[in-house]
Formats: sequence, structure tokens, C-alpha cells
Amino acid sequence: MLLKATDGFSTANLIGVGSFGSVYKGILGEDGSIIAVKVLNLQRRGASRSFSSECEALKNIRHRNLVKIITSCSSVDFHGNDFKALVYEFMPNGNLENWLHDLETDFGQVEIQNLNLLQRINIAIDVACALDYLHHHCPMPVVHCDLKPSNILFDYDMIAHVGDFGLAKFLLEQTNLKQSSSIGIRGTIGYTPPEYGLGSEVSTKGDVYSYGILLLEMITGKRPTDSMFDGGLNLHNYASIAWPNRVLEIADPKLFNNNDEVIGNHNCTPKIERMSV
Repeated sequence: MLLKATDGFSTANLIGVGSFGSVYKGILGEDGSIIAVKVLNLQRRGASRSFSSECEALKNIRHRNLVKIITSCSSVDFHGNDFKALVYEFMPNGNLENWLHDLETDFGQVEIQNLNLLQRINIAIDVACALDYLHHHCPMPVVHCDLKPSNILFDYDMIAHVGDFGLAKFLLEQTNLKQSSSIGIRGTIGYTPPEYGLGSEVSTKGDVYSYGILLLEMITGKRPTDSMFDGGLNLHNYASIAWPNRVLEIADPKLFNNNDEVIGNHNCTPKIERMSV
């Protein structure tokens, strides 16, 4: 079924590549439901564990700001090799990474997309609501461990959904956390709290740190791994130096673009009423 839905996992349907697998757009059955299929690269160390973590994390949680998982598949392919995949609700407006930073198309052209200040505030609220749910309202508190722009996806209404729970951990698994963190940095460099690299236990505070870096990136338009950050300078103290009198000097120039229309097919006029969330 997944093979047919994605036209044999055609490269034409490839919409993303992550640490442990590739994501394909698919069309199901006669009703034409659009899905996103994450196929795990089981040759990659940790991919099977990522699959298990994501299934476990998502099977009992539901929230408007989390990507909805439809089903999972664990089988063998035509060559007799293990095959694991996750099927998600399709997010048509891509991810925050591509909205914050210009894209180079296959034809060498630069595609410019823009989010105004109100849209960015709404996105920040959406992500905060997702983290609040994961940390305080789940049957067992969940730590995402890899919060970053590429893991924040948008639906048709540009509502943000946090996705990719391949590194997620339940806080009741405290006995395993130090062992897990000793494998390497848990998360993505630039967004992961420094203490994780020193073997500290995973905690909700780590997600809050990542969220803070995310907010700074949304306001400045600078990735935490930007080449300008060397010699002791990082995104956090870059912003601290500018606070409070020079903030406009470090703000993303796109925030001062008076044209609210986005280049492309999407006209994402912000919804003022969402500010009351």
C-alpha cells in the first residue's frame, strides 16, 4: 500500500531527509488522502531505536500542535530486508527551517519566503503549547530532545505542529537516561543544551533551552551554527549584547518587509484572533 501510495518511493515524492530516514509524500486509495511516509534507514545506527521511541511517544498523545501519526509499518521489503515506516498526516506548508531561511531550487534560483512578526509570534505560541502539553499534561512527561526549525511543520492554516519524536524520552525512564546520553550528544548541535554534551540527564529544561534558541533564530534570522559564531560568540550572547537598545540592529531584515504576501502559492495572512491563545 505504501509502495503504491508513494509511486515506489519515487524521488519525485521525496520531501525530506532526516538523521534516520527519508520522508515521502503519498496519496492513499480512492479518496486521495495525502500522507507523509517516513521510511527508516535501518543501516543507520540508532534508526531502529528511533522508530521504537517515536511509536512509543506518539501512540498515546494527541494535541493540535503535534504532528498526528496515522499508523506504523514494520515488515520486510521485496528483497527480504527489514522495513520500518511511520505514516503521518501531511503538512502542506513545509517546515519552519524553510520559511526562515531562503531556499535554493533545483534550477539554482533562490526562493524567498517570509513570515511577519505576528506570524512568528503565533508560531512561538503554538510550539510553547506543544511543549507545555508534552511536559505537563501527558500520562508520562515527554522530553522531545530535538526541537529545531526543521521539526516544526505547518498545516494548511499555518498552524505549527512539532514533529519527529525519534529522540524523545519519557521522564520515568530516569535509570536509562545517563546511559543514553553517554552515546553522544542527544539532539542537534546548536540547539542542544551544553550540559547534554557533558553527560547530564535529559530533562524538560533541555527542551526549554532549545525553545529559547529557536526564538532567537526566529527573531534574528540567524542559525545557531552560522559561520559568524566563532571565537566565543554564539547566538545567545549575540542577542544579549544587543539587548535592549540595539535589538533592531540584529533583527531579521525580513521583519521589516511591508509586503505580507509570500512568494509562491501561499498567502499566509496572520489570524489576529489566535493571539488570545
